[in-house]
Amino acid sequence: MQRVVLRFIVIALVSGEFCIAFGAASAAEPKNEMVTLNAKPEPIAIDPARSAVIVVDMENDFAAKGGMFDRAGVDVSGAQKAIGPTTKVLAAARQAGLKIVYLKMGYRPDLSDLGATDSVNRIRHLKFGVGQKIQTPDGRESRLLIRDTGDTAIVPELKPQAIDIVIDKTRFSGFYQTDLDATLKKFGIKYLIVTGVTTSICVESTVRDAMFRDYLCVMLRDCMSEPIGHDLPRTNHDASLLNAEVLLGWVSDSDQLIKALAAKASQAAR
Repeated sequence: MQRVVLRFIVIALVSGEFCIAFGAASAAEPKNEMVTLNAKPEPIAIDPARSAVIVVDMENDFAAKGGMFDRAGVDVSGAQKAIGPTTKVLAAARQAGLKIVYLKMGYRPDLSDLGATDSVNRIRHLKFGVGQKIQTPDGRESRLLIRDTGDTAIVPELKPQAIDIVIDKTRFSGFYQTDLDATLKKFGIKYLIVTGVTTSICVESTVRDAMFRDYLCVMLRDCMSEPIGHDLPRTNHDASLLNAEVLLGWVSDSDQLIKALAAKASQAAR
């Protein structure tokens, strides 16, 4: 009987020491500091260590003169206007340690990943001239919306850095048949700061899929653009932002994000 009692005493002591040690170790672990981003429909607290900036399709074919959209008569001035604030967001995000993920739409040279002959994706993109051989403004030969060409390169002002993540896609959503979800989960990402073009098509498609997967998305209104309905009283750009504000996530802008990240940096320096 004494041996049994002694055994329980030893076990209790060892367990107690383990719990104390574990508690001390847990207390010593740094806690991630949340920052509050002013947004609609209400402010959102985000964890920079678990956040990523998603740059959707800011490539030459969609945002540059001489690219596929411009050649098809689509107004790219809005996309070009979004480059400036996006540049500032990326600089602030990199300084704060956020992941940067670029999504690039582009197809294989044989167009085998464009879709079946009767697919809407294939039919609509062929109307824009996907795969067509062209000469770029600087005199080089290229092909519209073909992967690994100058046409699908990210615009120079937003050029990815070596540490950034670049993911190719073949549909509007960045999650469709890509490793975007697996990549975000690998880095423990929960919060997505979304930028890019076009607001109501590839950006909103990606945000919808992200929301279905329980990511928390913040769309930066001045870092995206939508040429469809841009001359209407309420544009498709506005409608997509309203969708996000009401049901899909949050809407903010570059200034608010930069201020939030700067405030965190200021607190850390104290």
